[in-house]
Amino acid sequence: MNSRKIVLTSIVVFIFAFFFVFFLYPLFYVFIKSFYIGGKITFNFFPIIFSNSVLRSSIFNSFEIALFTTILTSLLALPISFMSVKFTFKFKSVLQSLLLVPLILPPFVGAIGMKKIFARMGAFNLLLLKLGLISTPIDWFGDGGFLGVIILETLHLYPIMYLNLVAALSNIDPTMEEVAKSIGASKFKIFKDITVPLALPGFFAGAAIVFIWAFTDLGTPLIFDFYKTIPVQIFHMLTDINENPLGYVLVVLIIIITLMFFLLTKKVFGKKKYEIISKGIVRKNEIEIKGVKKGLFIAYSIFLITVALLPHIGVLLVSLSKSWFGTILPTKYTLSHFSTIFHNNMTMVSIKNSLFYSSFSTILDIFLGIIIGYILIRTKIKGRDIIDSFVMLPLALPGIVLAFGYLSSFSGTVIDPRINPVPLLIISYGIRRLPYIVRSVYAGFQQLSKFMEEASYGLGAGKIFTFRKITLPLISANILAGALLCFAYAMLEVSDSLILALREKFFPITKTIYILFNSVSGGFYIASALGILGMFILTIAIIIGGKILGKKFGEMFRI
Repeated sequence: MNSRKIVLTSIVVFIFAFFFVFFLYPLFYVFIKSFYIGGKITFNFFPIIFSNSVLRSSIFNSFEIALFTTILTSLLALPISFMSVKFTFKFKSVLQSLLLVPLILPPFVGAIGMKKIFARMGAFNLLLLKLGLISTPIDWFGDGGFLGVIILETLHLYPIMYLNLVAALSNIDPTMEEVAKSIGASKFKIFKDITVPLALPGFFAGAAIVFIWAFTDLGTPLIFDFYKTIPVQIFHMLTDINENPLGYVLVVLIIIITLMFFLLTKKVFGKKKYEIISKGIVRKNEIEIKGVKKGLFIAYSIFLITVALLPHIGVLLVSLSKSWFGTILPTKYTLSHFSTIFHNNMTMVSIKNSLFYSSFSTILDIFLGIIIGYILIRTKIKGRDIIDSFVMLPLALPGIVLAFGYLSSFSGTVIDPRINPVPLLIISYGIRRLPYIVRSVYAGFQQLSKFMEEASYGLGAGKIFTFRKITLPLISANILAGALLCFAYAMLEVSDSLILALREKFFPITKTIYILFNSVSGGFYIASALGILGMFILTIAIIIGGKILGKKFGEMFRI
């Protein structure tokens, strides 16, 4: 065995060991805590879940939230994706960028703005009352906030569906549609028999992430005070002083349901294999539109952007208001809440913590991302397909599952999160965001011709020198784009932060926002200001990342 193969094998073993300790072992421990109770194997807790009315309704509520969110995001994203790929006009790129705006604010924070605008005595109802359009306030959020959770999840997640559909539709060779048209096929038949089948993989990628994300979201229901969902029930059971073993059973149930959905969707949408022979050299075939079509495209885009911006506008107004109660708009404005952020001990500590956690988790992602990307695209070593699966699984695995896996499996060890959660927060942030940088680096290696590296070898340069002087500089843009996304989304991670950071001195930004939101001494306004600060950081990262990756930006959100 030559030295290169020894090094590669050692690296692969290290990667497997890392994923085993910090990914597979915590999941395995959760299963143990569910089935092995009081020194014996038992399944007694599973019937309790379905016989308990609260838990039963929580399961159905979570499923309905995920299902309706997936349907609504599909309905919103499909027409705008199709028009984005097929048509072009001046300022189209500006509209496309604005369509991604909801990605910059997690629904966890957006719920603050939504509640202020659409609550029973919120700005919208007060406006309708003043105009005489209604006589009594309307409950826009439905039963206890159920509808509000769905609306906010939809407005936040439709860009993920949009990015995946645009990527899929862009890869369809227009000559296939032109040939079908030339032999007399109708537009509907071309759409049904060519466009839809070829776009299904992209739709599946988006639908899988949207469903799992909505099904397992913890922060949004908490802010809406809608507690009858599985994640919220688990959160209350396992963060209580008297830990309820039912919580671990619910975690296992989440794993089973998300896995079943993933496999079922893959079977339904992946029965037939459709391939594009010319993939990789697909040419653009955009039609410049004017008149009515252009007007409809712009009108729909602006409508979607405006509606999606409402939570952001609400949070911004709250953060700038000195007092806002019983009026359509704030009566007085101030910047004092932003000043408070930088003078309040808890908020400053949380900002420093989030910067620290996110920075080190990003460094971890860069290190692993470059190594894994290289192994996947530049080697044929055994086990690389399994590594690829491990890397992408966190996109399909709920954050709440991994967080509680850490909380239970590492209890009593040197990295017990109840004593010091910093190592596990960094690792959990890193594992959850690793798919972004691996896919970004992978794309960089695909675009980099192997002949450049081979030419370097031919001139006598070694592997390390070639990688450091040629390969690394040429994929640096992809590394930067992936790293920015890893950092930004780690800054606003919700599940891991709420569950693992149990003491104030370890609170990251999202945990502080949650604590402030539930406080009675004006914390609502400071929480909004902190949310705007997080949104600003994420905005910069997404803009830079999107500019660097272009249309490949959608690959960051694919399973």
